[in-house]
Formats: sequence, C-alpha cells, structure tokens
Amino acid sequence: MEKISILGCGWLGRPLAVQLLSEGYQVNGSTTNQEKLAPLKQDGINAWLIKTEPLGVLGNWSDFVQNADWLVVNIPPGMKKNGAASFVASMHQLCKKIEQSNVKKIVLVSSTSVFADTPQLFTEDDVPIADSENGQALYQVEQLFQKIPSASTTVIRFGGLIGADRHPVKYLAGKTGIPSPLAAVNLIHLEDCIGIILMVIKQNICGEILHGVSPYHPSRVEYYTQKAIEMGLPLPIFEPNNIHLGKTINSNLLREKFGYLFIKPEL
Repeated sequence: MEKISILGCGWLGRPLAVQLLSEGYQVNGSTTNQEKLAPLKQDGINAWLIKTEPLGVLGNWSDFVQNADWLVVNIPPGMKKNGAASFVASMHQLCKKIEQSNVKKIVLVSSTSVFADTPQLFTEDDVPIADSENGQALYQVEQLFQKIPSASTTVIRFGGLIGADRHPVKYLAGKTGIPSPLAAVNLIHLEDCIGIILMVIKQNICGEILHGVSPYHPSRVEYYTQKAIEMGLPLPIFEPNNIHLGKTINSNLLREKFGYLFIKPEL
C-alpha cells in the first residue's frame, strides 16, 4: 500500500485525501488548525499539526513524512496576510526539511499567476515572468523545489479554482465597471485538480511542469454573464471600453503526453 503525505488538507487537500483513501492509499494529512484535526481523522486521514514558518517547520515532521511514497505540498501562500517574502522564507525552510528526510517524490501545487497577464498563449515551455509580487514569489518557490537534490518535484500550476461551493461569479455578481471583458478565463474545477494529482501519482510522473487549466477559454463577459444567469445571481457589468485581453494558459501537455481527460472540460 502506497503512502501519500499531503501538506495542507484544506479546500483541495482534504477531498484529495478522501479520494486517495477510497482508492486504497494510506494518507497522512496536515493542518495548521488544532480544531481541524478531528474532522480529518473522521475522514480516515492520519492527521498531523504541521506549520511552515520563516524560521522553521513546526510539528512532528519526521513522522509525518516517514515512508511516504509521495509528498503533496498544497499550502495556501497567504501572501495577502504575511507578505511574499515570508512565504518564500517558509518554503525555503520546508525544502531544507525535505532534503533531510526520506522524501523522494513531490507534487507541488502552484498557480498560473507565475505568468504575466499579457495577451499571450503560455505553455509549459515558456519561462514565467510574473507581473505581480505574488507571482514572482510562487515562481521562486517552484525553483526552490526543483533544486532539491534528494527529490524529484512535479509542479502543477492550477488556474482559478472552482467547485460546488466556490465560484468567482459569486464575487462579481451585481458589480459594475469590471475590467477586461474580452480576456479569456483560465479556470479549473476541483474534480479535475484531484484527477490531475491522482494521474501524476498513478503514472509516477516525476520532474515535470504541468498546467492544470480547463481547455475552455471563453471571454470573461461571456462566461460570467452565463454563470450568473444559471445561478440566478445579479448580472456582472463589465467595462466595455476596457479592451485588455490578458493571458491564455495552454494545458495540452496533460492530454497529449499523459492522456488526461478533463472531468469538467467546460466548467
């Protein structure tokens, strides 16, 4: 029985852990909140309290990763609260801990925000040049993990995350003057986030960079207007004179090289 350690059992990590358990994996999962340990344990997850901080990793790290076949690093950056430099410093400490452990294979959950929001189609071959401090920090972290000499890291850059309880149209509904009506959406459903990580583990995909984004890229005005109608929400009103087009993230590598079939291709 393979063992998977998931660092960060939140919105994505917890359902991922449940799915892995249902498929026969042994799962360790971490949280930074003492109150969340019991719910994780009720799901059958071996739950641990682990915190990554700029001065070190707190908690029983050695037992958390002991004999793990894969480590999934799924930590929300929290850069709005603590700043980009703090996040990078925390991940640097984490990488040092990993290097001192027996972890050999890593999945790092990253984001397409490593790319600047320019009117361009980006593939995994493109070198990110972020136009935000957060995007620059995420790319730094990707490089830190890829340079761990004792382990191989597969980076998955997810687009905007949506699910049954999470959809960006809820924040746009009824607002006016929303920019970039013609820019393409770069989103992915929770079910596909889980599916892609499972594919990486099952196919033993090591050392890759993958774009986890649905191949469906309607314009923002088209997509969010339709979703508002479907959900019975007030229509978002976009600024018609704002012609910023923005980036489009290509995820063909998932399908063409590894045969991944999107569960929710049209979101």
